Amino acid sequence: MEPPQDVFGRTFVEVMSEKYSPENFPVRRGPGIGVVVVPITCPQGSPMKDRLNLPSILVLTGCGINRAGDQAEIAAFCAHVIELDLSHNKLQDWQEISKIVSNIPNLEFLNLSSNPLGGVTLEPRCAECFSRVRRLVFNNTQVSWDTLLLLTRETTELEELFLCLNEYSSVSASSMACPSLRLLHITDNSLKDWAEVRKFGSMFPSLDTLIMANNNLASIEDSKDILLRLFPKLRSINLHNSGFNRWEDIEKLNFFPRLEEVRLQGIPLLQTYTNTEQRSLMVAQLPSISLLNGSVVTDSEREDAERFFIRYHLDYPEEELPYRYHSLVTKYGKLEPLAEIDLRPRCRAEVEVHCEEKVEQLSIRLDQTVAELKKQLTTVVQLSTSSMRIYYIDKCSAFGPEEMKYKTRALHSYSIQDGDEILVVPKTKLKAGVQLPK
Repeated sequence: MEPPQDVFGRTFVEVMSEKYSPENFPVRRGPGIGVVVVPITCPQGSPMKDRLNLPSILVLTGCGINRAGDQAEIAAFCAHVIELDLSHNKLQDWQEISKIVSNIPNLEFLNLSSNPLGGVTLEPRCAECFSRVRRLVFNNTQVSWDTLLLLTRETTELEELFLCLNEYSSVSASSMACPSLRLLHITDNSLKDWAEVRKFGSMFPSLDTLIMANNNLASIEDSKDILLRLFPKLRSINLHNSGFNRWEDIEKLNFFPRLEEVRLQGIPLLQTYTNTEQRSLMVAQLPSISLLNGSVVTDSEREDAERFFIRYHLDYPEEELPYRYHSLVTKYGKLEPLAEIDLRPRCRAEVEVHCEEKVEQLSIRLDQTVAELKKQLTTVVQLSTSSMRIYYIDKCSAFGPEEMKYKTRALHSYSIQDGDEILVVPKTKLKAGVQLPK
């Protein structure tokens, strides 16, 4: 018995024919969905159907594809395709990949994530077919830097490059720049040394967005003069979960001349600060940033943050004051500390409990009810809750005692202060006509 056909992988043509066969799309559902493609010429003996419901965005993920199949059929059916997702397949031969790409003339986006491309050599003649692609995704492929440099030389219109989860700890420098690249997404690697990141500046001189979260980058080591020239067009940078532990690294972000968005969370430097302190100190350190960690920095927030920054450093020794402190003092002056006002509601009060001739000091909770206070007083005055009436006496008020007769009323609603009095009167005394104090 012959083994199943997909044990050794499947062809792109087979999977495309199966997934987009008219039998799987009996009803058309609108423009762009299930586009019927009729090839001008159909190779003799082709297993393909004469018609396919083929969209311009092909998604063939996790299908076991490891080779192209008949190139004539790819060319016949894929002339209108602009995006192709081949992630999570078994492609490990650049020649087979180039057969697919070279027969899709309008291809702009290619996703090859999670295909085993590590250690596979790309020949220059195979790289030429990628020249029209604008966005390339190589996440979790372990594709080599030699291959990437060859591709970036050939893809003269490349705008976005995704290289996440590839275990990179170093970057191979290139003698030729890729001036078209705008976005580099290279998260979850091991680029800890700034010397490696520096290479991106010469390789991608027009870089607009650099996303390199989860690389544990240790620090930014270059001087102001170098940083001003390194990324002249960089607008956005993501350094989440870097290893920064010095404010100097944050300050150096100001030297990128066009930087306006920073994402920087999960770094050791900020661990000892509250969330509010983290944001305020960062906003004050980065005067040109309009977006921090995805949130807009308003003018009022910036002013509050800068004033907070000055006050935060008031007690620092002169030699430890950051450079930004002096520029902000020039702007606002040396501010006085804010007065500390505790607006929290009082939770306890020290009162005098009077019962006949007996006077005792008692600490009472203000969040309890009148009924709960009566229970507390039973051990002080030796009366049951049902045999007493209690009155509140505000020592600063001209009014007389106020009977506390509503059992569920909270004590804080009486505005009880330290030194006020609680008068306990046995009901038997009230029946005998005892007068309450005025």
